[in-house]
Amino acid sequence: MCNQKPELNQKPDKNAPIGVFDSGVGGLTVAREIMRQMPEERIVYFGDTARVPYGSKSQDTIIRYSRQIIRFLMTKHVKAIVIACNTASAYALATVEKEFDVPIIGVIRAGARTAVQVTRNGKIGVIATEGTIGSGIYTQEIKKLRPDIEVTGKPCPLFVPLVEEGLLHDSVTDEIASRYLSSLKSRFVDTLVLGCTHYPLIRSTLGRLMGNDVTLVNPAYETAIELRDLLQKYGLSCDEENTGGEKYQFFVSDQTEKFTAFATSILPNDVKETRKVDIEKY
Repeated sequence: MCNQKPELNQKPDKNAPIGVFDSGVGGLTVAREIMRQMPEERIVYFGDTARVPYGSKSQDTIIRYSRQIIRFLMTKHVKAIVIACNTASAYALATVEKEFDVPIIGVIRAGARTAVQVTRNGKIGVIATEGTIGSGIYTQEIKKLRPDIEVTGKPCPLFVPLVEEGLLHDSVTDEIASRYLSSLKSRFVDTLVLGCTHYPLIRSTLGRLMGNDVTLVNPAYETAIELRDLLQKYGLSCDEENTGGEKYQFFVSDQTEKFTAFATSILPNDVKETRKVDIEKY
């Protein structure tokens, strides 16, 4: 389910941008799906590249980081926020969605719901960071929907650096993925949730190693669909003819050039500029 606030105290401008944030570059896969599914919408993206990774940090720290980033995004007058980070969705969503008067969704609930819908044998695997697996959030969300499902979580901490180094189709990635996935294959899962926003970038490798009988669930895609439904629910869908302001804005807490190069490599359009923000001020 998405944010359950019955109404907004002050309805945002429907032509305002959508805020999207992640611990780094992984959330760009969510931004990419929003661009594909809702090409008329504007986006303000923030990547916390100075403090990545989130997967090894405490819940209190993740909540503090998330509050700072949301305060920054609110200065951009965003109409809704997507936490495009599984770890922050697991640790901070329940707290921040009560604190800010704007619809906020994460990437976990949509992925869990889709996994429940597509599994045939009731055995679902989840691959993610250590923080997301350790939180047990995917198991909780899946079992809320179907208590009889068997969920097997597997942390895959090396996938993020491999993706960020651009080793998307490399023998090293193949070898590590094969080791990670062996325990899931032995449990005969028929559905695999890509529980980190970096992982869709190695989807072809994961699919090949798991085999044709295993359905891969990409929460980035499912979250974009959930966001579209959320905007329609609140009457916040952008006018198709709206052309005001920058279409896509990108901000990071460090390493603007590296971010720009990576974003340009995976997004539909070139990223012309990435701006650095001192996020500790917020």
